[in-house]
Amino acid sequence: MKLSDFDYYLPDELIAQHPPTERTASRLLHLDGVTGAIQDRKFRDILTLLRPNDLLVFNNTKVIKARLHGRKETGGLAEVLIERVLDNNSPQSSIALAHIRTSKSPKPGSRIIFANNIAAAMMQRVDDLFELHFEGGHKVYDVLEKIGEVPLPPYITHQANISDEARYQTVYAKHVGSVAAPTAGLHFDETLLNEIQALGVASAYVTLHVGAGTFQPVRDDDISKHIMHSERYDVPPETVEAVVKTKAADGRVIAVGTTSMRTLEAASSSGMLTAQQSETQIFIKPGYEFKTVDRLITNFHLPKSTLMMLVAAFAGHENMVNAYRHAVESRYRFFSYGDAMLIEKKQS
Repeated sequence: MKLSDFDYYLPDELIAQHPPTERTASRLLHLDGVTGAIQDRKFRDILTLLRPNDLLVFNNTKVIKARLHGRKETGGLAEVLIERVLDNNSPQSSIALAHIRTSKSPKPGSRIIFANNIAAAMMQRVDDLFELHFEGGHKVYDVLEKIGEVPLPPYITHQANISDEARYQTVYAKHVGSVAAPTAGLHFDETLLNEIQALGVASAYVTLHVGAGTFQPVRDDDISKHIMHSERYDVPPETVEAVVKTKAADGRVIAVGTTSMRTLEAASSSGMLTAQQSETQIFIKPGYEFKTVDRLITNFHLPKSTLMMLVAAFAGHENMVNAYRHAVESRYRFFSYGDAMLIEKKQS
């Protein structure tokens, strides 16, 4: 398939710039990948679409304040987006890989000065990223917490504020490391999670730290040439046990978000889900055979994105096209702060 097969027209006014007042107040488009049927619902209707023995799998990564503003020693402005904290994501690490926006790319040995006289030296280039060493014993995570900014996606036009620090984070976020939120999870609050549990629906967690590469455009019309960015993930034994139990009870494994989906499927590459900590560059596109996930809760995605390809693989390309056309015509809100979909997997 070609990149143009995953394009669609989206009016700018449908890109959600702020979250709804309440997390659960968004809309829910229910797409049946088997029949192609579409239903317009409210997100809280998820309670009527679950049944006992189902399993919801959430990504419990926590978004870090990954954006920093500073100046080069020569005086030029520099915007830094931390992509990954090195030394195995240690809270004691002073080293990180970052995207850097300046008038000219920094050279090895050059320094960037941030607020509070915190400085970092650029040591080397690593592909499209830069290795930064924070000086004076400053730890990366401490620096981000003190002077960092929530890294809102580029299609959200306002500067991150206190409200975004709370709302661009799931209520169950636990393990620090993401530079983008697993946005399907933003629709759940504590009350809804408790109501879901009361239905006899189980919950389990994986961790995938989302990198800025999630917004990386696909540049070749031949999508098979696209190379995915690498992301760290963790599937604990208790999540594997929950999946096995769910399958044995004829329940459905429901991935909450494409990051949960990619994690579960990456850890199922042998044909069976196994507990593991690793990295993945899995590219799910039409033709992929799903091994673990039965249903998907997800937001609406950017045109021509790899996430559109994932949805097309899961729901069927024609079903996806029809659903997105319906969502635009029905004025759904799109992207990170927007509305959601519940997708039933198409037949193989």
